[in-house]
Amino acid sequence: MTVIQSFDNRSNNTLLMDFYEMSMANGYFISGMRDTIGYFDLFFRRIPDNGGFAIMAGVEQIVDYLKNLRFTQEDLELLRRKGMSEDFLNYLRDFHFECDLWAVPEGTPIFPGEPIVTVRGPMIQAQMIETMLLLIVNHQSLIATKANRIVRAAQGRSVMEFGSRRAQGADGAVYGARAAYIGGCCGTACIADERDFGIPALGTMAHSWIQCFDSELEAFKAYAHAYPQDCTLLVDTYDVLSSGIPNAIRAFDEEVVPRGFRPKAVRIDSGDITYLSKKARRMLDAAGYPDCGIVASNSLDEYIIQDMLLQGAKVDSFGVGERLITSASDPVFGGVYKLSAIEKDGKIEPKIKLSENVSKITTPCFKKVYRLFDRDSGKAIADVVTLNREEIDDTKPYEIFDEDHVWKRKRVTNFVARELLRPVFRGGECVCHRREIREIRDYCLEQVDSLWEEVLRFENPHRYYVDLSEALWQEKQRLINLHTMKSGRDTDA
Repeated sequence: MTVIQSFDNRSNNTLLMDFYEMSMANGYFISGMRDTIGYFDLFFRRIPDNGGFAIMAGVEQIVDYLKNLRFTQEDLELLRRKGMSEDFLNYLRDFHFECDLWAVPEGTPIFPGEPIVTVRGPMIQAQMIETMLLLIVNHQSLIATKANRIVRAAQGRSVMEFGSRRAQGADGAVYGARAAYIGGCCGTACIADERDFGIPALGTMAHSWIQCFDSELEAFKAYAHAYPQDCTLLVDTYDVLSSGIPNAIRAFDEEVVPRGFRPKAVRIDSGDITYLSKKARRMLDAAGYPDCGIVASNSLDEYIIQDMLLQGAKVDSFGVGERLITSASDPVFGGVYKLSAIEKDGKIEPKIKLSENVSKITTPCFKKVYRLFDRDSGKAIADVVTLNREEIDDTKPYEIFDEDHVWKRKRVTNFVARELLRPVFRGGECVCHRREIREIRDYCLEQVDSLWEEVLRFENPHRYYVDLSEALWQEKQRLINLHTMKSGRDTDA
């Protein structure tokens, strides 16, 4: 079944932007820069949880946002009250998105410093979409990254996203679950995501179901009678080992097996789950249910799951809520959106931002991003950011180097070079096709598998190199030297 993912047209998000973006857009218009073309890069500076990589997510929501970008009369009246010029308001009244946009495909591992979205178009337009692009990419990439960490910690066991009630708002729940699925989760507790995106909605019962009946056994039998083909029982309402598991076994014996089905699982939501799962496994096996799974939940994350499995927990799948949907251990992705060039008289003029904080110095120019893969192993070697006009010929050796320590160089041979940034909009028209959410998820897991194990480590992962081409590095150094000299002359004066 094809599921069309659509932006909520009942919500007008056009003015979901920082006010300075509209102030600058009005200023560009007044200053005669209506048609000035700017180039912006969206990138991030630090990987959450000090991990080895992040996961790109949110491109389809960018598409939906830009397709619905228009100003209502109510919007225009508000902007008039905020001091925007009448000529600018007339421009907005007939607004039509005209930018080009490239993005790294959803599900791709991404690294600090490299453009993951590039926008080219009139400065007015390219500037005003900054907030929404950052909001979308920062949120979904954060949750997809966290989900992938948790999924890898589970070592092939299923992970269900259970965080709707702890998310920061409705969009946080819905789009967070979408991102978690991209990152590798098998489904979500949020049924809206199955409606909107085709993501499997999963879940069984809460403790309140059991409390509503006179006994735990009665509650289990009623549920098993209603759902014999898909029976998972929550066994920790009172006591897991003395009542929960024994009563679950009786319900399976009396309500599930006689109808020709097998029990699906029991879920443990509290206590020492490692210990309890071992005991429960023995009890279920002895009762003739070695195929009955054990689900663990209760404030889990990658570190707890990793420790549980190291200690021999007999858990077959995990339900992870608040620490996934909020990325509680590191809840800010930190993407930024910076001008890298403008066009003057048909020529691209690079722009750079300098800072006493070296990590905040931007990389100028209209750029491409290549990922180099070893031809034999299929593993990713490094990413190279180049001038847009450059081509990396993977039939010849290519030298990469560390931009901070240029003497550190490596000659790469027997590799395949693939461009990461793909066209999404040309002249304001969408040129990409939607991918099924399962296709994005499968692609994500495949691409993560292309990274070396050293990059995948949770603790002290190996640094994956993002290098600049020689030509781009030279241009960056030229602009740094130029602005440093200008600053020096101004100071001397």
